[in-house]
Amino acid sequence: MTLSLDNPRFPEGYDRSQLTQQARSMPQWVSMGWDEYEQWRDGTTSKTAQWYFDRNLFLVRDMGWEGIIHAQVKDLFILLLSLWFMAHPDRVAQSMSGALLEKAGLKAASPDLMLYVGPGCPEWQLGEVRRIDLHRWRVPDLVGEVADTTLASDLDEMKQIYAALEIPEYWVIDVQGRRVLMFGLVTGKYQEIETSGLMPGLTIALLEETLLRWTHETNISAAAWFMQQISQ
Repeated sequence: MTLSLDNPRFPEGYDRSQLTQQARSMPQWVSMGWDEYEQWRDGTTSKTAQWYFDRNLFLVRDMGWEGIIHAQVKDLFILLLSLWFMAHPDRVAQSMSGALLEKAGLKAASPDLMLYVGPGCPEWQLGEVRRIDLHRWRVPDLVGEVADTTLASDLDEMKQIYAALEIPEYWVIDVQGRRVLMFGLVTGKYQEIETSGLMPGLTIALLEETLLRWTHETNISAAAWFMQQISQ
């Protein structure tokens, strides 16, 4: 896989060389068949790794316990999604962030954010594996990645995986750039959007203002401000 660094929404003064530096320092994709992937998955004792499989290529992100910044921003966006649906009680949603998605033999991913809206959410039964089998369950309506040190990969390989799985909406939260990128699926490819297609009226501008407030406040106080905005 090659890295694609072309993106139109870099804020003024943003150092695009950060992407290349991140790409060089990130774990690399390795050739691996699905059977080998299953052996690794079932044999690992890591509780902090994220792993991805795509077309006989395998990537593990295991950088130890989740960093402070990544954890704060991930929790912030889980809060924001929850608050939006609390303000729209007619919509039923289920957050399943961190769960492992698998389409056996083809693809696997463990996104930072995962949201199912409406019926058809996966349900676990005693004795079953704790993964989301996409041959059995429908794909989530939204997935997202919090990019603290992984922006290059999240804008390329992860984006390709989620588009191939036909997940309707994909978000990338660029922590260092203080920006949010939204992508909507159009004829099999992601295109940038300014307003969520899943949550009407929820704009990038509002999410980025909330993200900016987190840098000066706490994620909970930033979420409280967000709640005020969507309640007006």
